[in-house]
Amino acid sequence: MQPLPGLHNAGDATCRVDVYTDGGCEPNPGPGGWGAIIRWEDHEWLLCGNDPDTTNNRMELQAAAAALALLEGLCGPSQIAIHTDSEYLRLGITTWIDDWITRGWRTADKQPVKNQDLWRTLHRLNQVHQVSWHWLEGHTGHPLNERAHRLAARARELLRSR
Repeated sequence: MQPLPGLHNAGDATCRVDVYTDGGCEPNPGPGGWGAIIRWEDHEWLLCGNDPDTTNNRMELQAAAAALALLEGLCGPSQIAIHTDSEYLRLGITTWIDDWITRGWRTADKQPVKNQDLWRTLHRLNQVHQVSWHWLEGHTGHPLNERAHRLAARARELLRSR
């Protein structure tokens, strides 16, 4: 697939993109939503989705996976900075995943890795792109983290209005 015209910087092989993600459930587990804000130069895209029966962690992973997958389709391999308030997501993809793969998708105590479907997707997308993973403390007033949180909450609320 060819990248969309204009999404590559002139003379540059990749887009440089910032992504802010959030996800959550109320209650946990229960109905959940996720949101992602994708920013490239002076452009911005908002993504969100929901699941009627999920967990906070799944929604955090889904937000990042959806943004990375969209960027793969639109831009091809890109330089992406993911900003998340989920240490589970950041540590999972930067620290734990190689050990999980080595152990056949098992944890250190030999249990199957939870959310393996999303971790596999994230792992593949992390190989496509050059991704840096950044942790933000949640709910401390960071404007883009707060917007991603509101997107996730709105997506979750849509489940209640059905």
